[in-house]
Amino acid sequence: MSNRFDWQSQLAKAYISYPEAPYKPVIGITGNYDELTCKLAETYYKSVWKAGGVPVIIPPLSDTDSIINTLDHLDGLLLSGGADYNPLYADEEPQSKLGGINSERDLPELLITQLAYNRQIPILGICRGIQTLAMALGGKVMQDISEVTQTKHSQDANRSEPTHSVCIEENSTLFNIYKETTLYVNSFHHQAVRETGDRFRVTAKSPDGIIEGIESTEFKSIIGVQWHPECLEEGLPIFQWLVKEAAQYHEVCHVHQRILTLDTHCDTPMFFPQDVQFTHRDPKILVDLHKMTEGHQDATIMVAYLPQPTDHPKEYADNIFNQIEDIVNQNSQYIGLARTPNDLWMNKHLGKKSIMLGIENGHALDGKMENLYHFAKRGIVYMTLCHNGDNDICDSARGSQTHHGVSAFGEQVIHEMNRLGIMVDLSHAHEKSFYDALEISKHPIVCSHSSCRALCDHPRNLTDDQMRALAAKGGVMQVTLYNGFLVKDGQATIEDAMRHLEHAIKIMGIDHVGLGTDFDGDGGICGLASSSELTNFTRQLLARKFSEEDIQKIWGGNFVRVMKHVQKMSARPLVALTSVKEMINEK
Repeated sequence: MSNRFDWQSQLAKAYISYPEAPYKPVIGITGNYDELTCKLAETYYKSVWKAGGVPVIIPPLSDTDSIINTLDHLDGLLLSGGADYNPLYADEEPQSKLGGINSERDLPELLITQLAYNRQIPILGICRGIQTLAMALGGKVMQDISEVTQTKHSQDANRSEPTHSVCIEENSTLFNIYKETTLYVNSFHHQAVRETGDRFRVTAKSPDGIIEGIESTEFKSIIGVQWHPECLEEGLPIFQWLVKEAAQYHEVCHVHQRILTLDTHCDTPMFFPQDVQFTHRDPKILVDLHKMTEGHQDATIMVAYLPQPTDHPKEYADNIFNQIEDIVNQNSQYIGLARTPNDLWMNKHLGKKSIMLGIENGHALDGKMENLYHFAKRGIVYMTLCHNGDNDICDSARGSQTHHGVSAFGEQVIHEMNRLGIMVDLSHAHEKSFYDALEISKHPIVCSHSSCRALCDHPRNLTDDQMRALAAKGGVMQVTLYNGFLVKDGQATIEDAMRHLEHAIKIMGIDHVGLGTDFDGDGGICGLASSSELTNFTRQLLARKFSEEDIQKIWGGNFVRVMKHVQKMSARPLVALTSVKEMINEK
């Protein structure tokens, strides 16, 4: 007798082994809307299921709370087909041949696309979906293609029947998916992408020049196609691509849950005079609470950068630290100051982001040792001895060799930094200053934001010999994302940053490398343009088969090891203070 209706026996299959079901990536599919009903053609969700994913239909709600909470549970997003967009969303007036619009879908899908993009969630856009990508992310859509096309793009044949060809660029993700330069596809549209915008490039066209495929130019997992692969027998591979990318995204997010991610150098305080809002997604800065959350970033070291000359340098640095403390105090539910490695982990445990304090340019001391004691009490974790000019501590890589290395005062400063538990940072230092400081310091030193001179011949970068010497003394070099330190000509990308990282590992070993972005100090490259994109860095590490242990080392573990050692060896524990007003005089 058939057990077709014996649902209890079907349920029992889930309990035969543990876990009840293997993990599969969750793919959200935007639902269509018609006749007061959210609906979706079965070919969409069955294609996701056949590709190994778990389909979830997303209703067309424009409530951002609902969208964000939905995205927190998704590994991938599929933008489905449907009616035309209201051209007013593109600041255009409707043309006479504009088709039926679907006002219930437009705003929700524009919002979810931008929010998913910010989070690096893999996206596949189909038909209306490719137009959604263009509308939401800087491109333009043609309201009607009949005046420019010679190919019939709204077929009468069955949806499973291909009716025209598309030409695919060989150097594209679409080509890697289908292994063909020509595909035969179906067609049900009278709108198309007119301009991709900077975030996408064209990867497929029909014979009459209509854009049929686009993909990200920013190393993001985003593809849009004009045809309906869910209806074609040969369409499954693009859904398999989406599910695979979603699985990688899921793995990256779970790695970030387990490890501590620390960026060892950012210059966001340089923008404080522009009245930035750290709790907003502020377009003026690359690091804020929203971007750190989107990129699953736990912590950053914000520095007080001092140009030369600076009047009253101690007060200048104190003003920056006061503003950082104000940000933290006003948002203590979400951010905490961290002075030690234990603070970093405790804040992560409490669900808070961490900010550590550093000084970029020993000019802040104003030639007075008591100012070093003052900043030690404020809780700085490192001081970059110089910047782009010689100061009274040492010579800069961009300076005039005033001291021929570290000065006599600089030697005293290094000894006192050792005693006070402050890391010595030699980014920006002249090569002679570097070797002098390495010899003077009793503890390992750091280069909080430097790259490899062998790959980009810039005096700010470290030679292979410097890197070996640094590693031999237990120090670390944090690869930076400053364009001119990664490539001599052109625009650097995430792949260039990975080349520098892998070269540093080859020369120094896995225990002596990390990432110091220099965000908001002109750092930021294609693929790693802000804190929101830092999961892309982890994705690259996983793709290169780094273990989770090694990923933690790179993601701040090595730097924290040096910090812990330097603070442990300090003869005088630092006082954790919440405000400069609470300070007591050293004497």
